[in-house]
Amino acid sequence: MPKASVLPGVGQPMELREPDLEGPRAGELKIRLAASGVCHSDLSVQNGTILVPTPCVLGHEGAGLVTEIGEGVEGFEVGDHVVLSFVPECQECFFCQRGQGHLCEQANAALASGGLLDGTTRFSLDGAPLFQMSACGTFSEETVVPAIGAVKIDPQMPLKQAALIGCGVLTGVGAALNTAQIREGDTVAVVGCGGVGLNVIQGAKLAGASRIIAVDKIDGKLEMAQKFGATDTVNAGEIDPVAGVMDLTAQRGADVAFEVIGIKPTIEQVINMTRRGGQAILVGVPSMDVMLEIPAFLGLVLQEKTIKGCWYGSSNVHDDIPKLVSLYQEGRLMLDELISREITNAEVNEAFEAMEKGEVARSVIVYD
Repeated sequence: MPKASVLPGVGQPMELREPDLEGPRAGELKIRLAASGVCHSDLSVQNGTILVPTPCVLGHEGAGLVTEIGEGVEGFEVGDHVVLSFVPECQECFFCQRGQGHLCEQANAALASGGLLDGTTRFSLDGAPLFQMSACGTFSEETVVPAIGAVKIDPQMPLKQAALIGCGVLTGVGAALNTAQIREGDTVAVVGCGGVGLNVIQGAKLAGASRIIAVDKIDGKLEMAQKFGATDTVNAGEIDPVAGVMDLTAQRGADVAFEVIGIKPTIEQVINMTRRGGQAILVGVPSMDVMLEIPAFLGLVLQEKTIKGCWYGSSNVHDDIPKLVSLYQEGRLMLDELISREITNAEVNEAFEAMEKGEVARSVIVYD
């Protein structure tokens, strides 16, 4: 039985348990995890911002080795190194066929169920079903996932770093490279410089932005943002962030501005700091009750701004994960620097506290 960090219910601390884990059914893989990032979305499940059935094995950002293969699965062998995707892309549905695999219909059903593609989970605890977050459950030494939610990678790629690609890196870099249309020489603003925000910054750098303005309230995060490619910083705890960005852009605003927090005030700030004809990209996950009011003429028609949501970096995981691995191996993608702390899966509560205090870019669970 694997050791797993389990969320008993919303608002409750994580508990280290030893659930039973069934073998893979048809179309599934059993994975021995090497590492799992602790993402803000995990914290959002714990505090109820994101609704997932409980009790639940959290974790959706991981990498490991294939140990068992279910019936009908092709293209994998025991021992393959894989990155897990919390959006298992079927490559067959309406959205996948139109190059929008991140909106896969099968993935949406799994996300809502707290199970795998058939709505059931392979974990159980004391004889009762134990749900798994995003068809993953990477806060466990072992898990079972849909084969379409695993992406085979170069075995020379270190799995501790590869784990981060599964969510934070793919979301952040993808937001800059896929969701937004950044042109060479653009000025970009990024509001929120946690793990995903840092990846938006390095994605904007890869896309050719000449000026990248990092906005946050914590000096340590702003210092980290500069290491990832930010050319300017605005401390939103000291000055109005919209005014700060306007002062840095001759009062025009940013060509592309990203919101990577998910609260109404910062969403509104990002829209307001985007120039006429520019793009405001919403990456942060807001609670379900967040509503926006935007003047249709003065705010949109006259300004000709594009306000666009970003889900999972608008990525095709089967193409983009190998590309990000290659970028890391070429020295063009920073992953080592994202790892602030290495922990065990008994220390997730402490990792959540550190995340809330802004002390870490990423805590990473490293398994034996």
